Amino acid sequence: MQIGNITFGPKPVFLAPMEDVTDIGFRMLCKRFGASMVYTEFVSAEALVRSVKSTMAKLTILDEERPVGIQIYGRDAEAMVEAAKMVEAVNPDLIDLNFGCPVKKVAGKGAGAGMLRNVPLLLDITREVVKAVKVPVTVKTRLGWDHDNIIIGELAEQLQDCGISALTIHGRTRSQMYTGEADWEPIGEVKKNPRIHIPIIGNGDITSPEKAKEAFERYGVDAVMVGRATFGRPWIFREIRRYLDGEEADESMDFSWKLDVLIEQLRINVERIDETRGILHTRRHLAASPIFKGIPNFRPTRIRILRAEHMDELLGILEEVRMEMREK
Repeated sequence: MQIGNITFGPKPVFLAPMEDVTDIGFRMLCKRFGASMVYTEFVSAEALVRSVKSTMAKLTILDEERPVGIQIYGRDAEAMVEAAKMVEAVNPDLIDLNFGCPVKKVAGKGAGAGMLRNVPLLLDITREVVKAVKVPVTVKTRLGWDHDNIIIGELAEQLQDCGISALTIHGRTRSQMYTGEADWEPIGEVKKNPRIHIPIIGNGDITSPEKAKEAFERYGVDAVMVGRATFGRPWIFREIRRYLDGEEADESMDFSWKLDVLIEQLRINVERIDETRGILHTRRHLAASPIFKGIPNFRPTRIRILRAEHMDELLGILEEVRMEMREK
C-alpha cells in the first residue's frame, strides 16, 4: 500500500486523529508499539489562520513519529486552503481533511461530518486544497449524515476525482455519533468498486486483533485505523501487529508492564506541559484503560486516581494497585 511517496508494509494499522488524545507523547508510544501511521489532533482551520496559540502548538511533529499526518477541519474553502498551506510549511507526510467529526460544536456548525449535508462545498474544499499544496491530501469521513442518506459510494468516487491520495471511512453515520455498531459493508463495497484506485482505510470498532484481521480479510481494506480502543492501551498496536503477522502474543506484556507504559505516558505529559495539565491530559487514558477492568472493588481506587492533583499522589495510588495485583 502506498499514499503519495509513503510506502507501508502489509496490512498497516493507523492511529486515528482524536482531539485531546493524539498528542506527541501518545503518538510516540503508539508508534513504538507498531502504529504504521499516526495523526495529530484535528486542527481548526479558522483558529490556525488566526494564529491561535493552542492551535498552532498542535502542528508540532517529530521526525521519530513519521510518517505522521496533520488533520484540519473547517467549512470555509478559503480558510481551509490557507490552513493547508500553513500545515504544509511544517512538513507533515500528509494533510488529512476531516469530514467526519460528529460532535455538535463541529458538525453542528457545518464542519466535520456537517460537510456531509453540503457535498458541493465539501468537494470544492477538497479540490482547492489538493491544488494548493504539494503534500498528499487525504480525507476522513463517514457513511453519510443519517441512515436515509448513505452517500459514501458516490462520494468516494467524487473525492477520488478531486485528487485525494487515500480515503478513510468510518462505518457510522453522523447521526449515530459513536453509538451502535460500525457498518463495514459500505466500506467493503467502496473497496470493491472497480473505479476506485486510491487506498481505502477502514475505521470503526477495531477493538481487538481479531477485528482488525476480519477487516482486512472480509472487507479487503488497504489499512485499518484504530481510535477509541487506544485509550489507555497504546500497546494495542503490538497486539494487532503480532496477530496479523501470525506471531504468538507477547507474554511479557503483563499488568505491571502495561502499568509502566501508562506511568511513562503520565511522565511525558507532565514534562511536556506541566503537572496539573499533564495529569488532566492523562486521566482519560487512566479511566479508560482495560488493565483495571475486572479488579474487584476498584471503584473507590478509580475515584482516587481521577481526583489526584499531584504527581506523587497519583504515582503512589498506581503503585498501590501494582502491589495489590502482585499479591493475587
